[in-house]
Amino acid sequence: MEAIAGLLAAAGIDGRRPRAVLAALGEGRWWTLADLVRETATSRRTVEALLREVDLERSGDRFRLRRPLPGLTTRAAGPADPVGHLLAAHAPLIARMDTLIAKAPRGRHALDHVAATADTVVRRALLLDARFWLDGARLLCVGDHDLTSLAATALHPGLSATVVDVDERILGYIAEQADRLGLPVRTRWADLRLGLPPSARAWADLAITDPPYTPEGVGLFVARAAEGLRDREQGRILLAYGASERTPALALKVQNSLARLNLVSEAVYPDFNRYLGAEAIGSAADLYILRPTTKTWPAAAARAEEAGTAIYTRGPQAVESAAAPAPAPAVDGAPQVLVGSWPTGLLPGVPRTRLVTWLAKPRADAPERVAIAVPAGLESSLPRLLLATRAHHVEVTLAEPAEDLPREVLSPASPVYELTTRGRTVRAVRLPPPATDEGRVLRRILDNAHGKVANTWREALLAVRADLTKRQARAVVADVAPWACDVTVLELPAHRLRELPGAVARSLSAPADAGSPG
Repeated sequence: MEAIAGLLAAAGIDGRRPRAVLAALGEGRWWTLADLVRETATSRRTVEALLREVDLERSGDRFRLRRPLPGLTTRAAGPADPVGHLLAAHAPLIARMDTLIAKAPRGRHALDHVAATADTVVRRALLLDARFWLDGARLLCVGDHDLTSLAATALHPGLSATVVDVDERILGYIAEQADRLGLPVRTRWADLRLGLPPSARAWADLAITDPPYTPEGVGLFVARAAEGLRDREQGRILLAYGASERTPALALKVQNSLARLNLVSEAVYPDFNRYLGAEAIGSAADLYILRPTTKTWPAAAARAEEAGTAIYTRGPQAVESAAAPAPAPAVDGAPQVLVGSWPTGLLPGVPRTRLVTWLAKPRADAPERVAIAVPAGLESSLPRLLLATRAHHVEVTLAEPAEDLPREVLSPASPVYELTTRGRTVRAVRLPPPATDEGRVLRRILDNAHGKVANTWREALLAVRADLTKRQARAVVADVAPWACDVTVLELPAHRLRELPGAVARSLSAPADAGSPG
């Protein structure tokens, strides 16, 4: 007991957390370390320090006190939960979200994925509903490994959502479940270091994000959330962020990055979010409600402009990792444009373009040969970088061997380019024009990757189907691909790009009155 008393004394006024751990142990039930951390929102290191000083009975990975500790009291209630009293009425939704989370793609270590619990995502939805008027409102989920979009739109039918994420698996899963459940959720691919998708900019009334817990990650994701707000007077950003009670300096760095964005913190709910992991921070995170000011958008633009590739806490894209060396030149012939960060002094006089600019807008000219440098961590952007150009020859230099790329990474560009890999180079040679109507329509859509898919598709249909008017062609596209109405090729998730050839084929055989009223 002396050692425990010393730990409690060292905790000072923050001693409620370790006392909550001891009181939970005093209940006599079996615990796992993960459950005890999450239940008490106390960091793993603090919990382990307490466990070393008590006599435990163990069974596999479970444990409990062998005998009661003298002087333990029952657990005191923590800070009031703003929506906890509403949970009981939504048990079916919690059960549904628990199933959806369990079946979702496993989190990726390098992307800092840790799933929130089902009752957390439902409580997020309840807080949105309790705090804001959601009839006709739009919610932007800046990353959504937690499936908050599904919980929020299921709880409030008047709300629609857009999810932007770099993980193709998550986008495909959310779209599949939203279609199955009839929920108004759009999915968009985005690596936020390269920008917010055009169809998500100035679109939302509310944004929510649970970003990588680094100052760089929080600053970038919140800046993109601000760019996504259409309501610049009343819009809000909800941020999940947590740090161990042992690392206040890290939390200060994150809050400083928020201050640089000129945001007002209207509320901070301690330990609102609970996770199936993240034990270093107590498997918990606070929930911030942030209100932009007129100075937020210039600051957000500046923050996005300075974004680097290292924003995560783990893996090769971690902030602590050594910066990847600049790619060595791998240029066959003289390129007319260098895209990305090439070594200084390479091919002086050749125009250079940033990756962000290359994806954001088409070039007025049509260069024959392009060389693209892709740094470590941005490999998933490769097919979009290829589709963003009409060049006949493109050579891409990667930071890692090109043969290590999963086949599905390059496949979206395969209808346009013949692709070969060697060393750290991907060589793309433009394929000849297709001979079939289906091929011509598909190719025209992919060749105009910066344009709206539905508009390009309609014009391509009219070029091969004399039986259609513009109105009818528009109705056919809307009927076979309702997800194509306001999206560009460059922001389509991979699962939609895979669906595109089949949808094009259906549009060619659809009757002229398909999709017409009545």
